[in-house]
Amino acid sequence: MEPIRYYGTGRRKTASARVWLTPGEGKIIINGREVSEYLRRPILERIVRQPMRLLGVDGQYDIMATVRGGGLSGQAGAIRHGVARALLQVSPEYRAVLKQNGLLTRDAREKERKKYGRHGARRGFQFVKR
Repeated sequence: MEPIRYYGTGRRKTASARVWLTPGEGKIIINGREVSEYLRRPILERIVRQPMRLLGVDGQYDIMATVRGGGLSGQAGAIRHGVARALLQVSPEYRAVLKQNGLLTRDAREKERKKYGRHGARRGFQFVKR
C-alpha cells in the first residue's frame, strides 16, 4: 500500500518548490540532500520549519522537496510556502493559523527588469550641466 503523502507547491521570487509531506520523524530532504547541507544557514532552516513549529507538528512529518530557480533565500521561502500548503491537506483547521501568520500568501516581489536608456531598473544617467 502507498504511504500517505501530502503535496504543496510553493513559490517565492523566481524559485518554485514541490513539497511532499509524509508522516515521519521530521527529516528534511531538499533536492536529495540533507537540509543543513543544502541551505547551509540556520536561519534558512528555521524558515523552512516555521509552519510546522507554529502548528506544533514539528517532528511529526518528513519533508521531501525539489526546488529550482532563485537563490538559497528564495528557495527557503518557496519551500516554506509549499509546506504550509501541504499542511492544509493534512487538516483544513490549520488554515486560520497559517493565514494569520502570512504563510499562505505568495511573496510576489521580484526584481524589476532593467529598461533601455537607464543604468538600472529606474536609475537614470547622471546629469551633467556643463
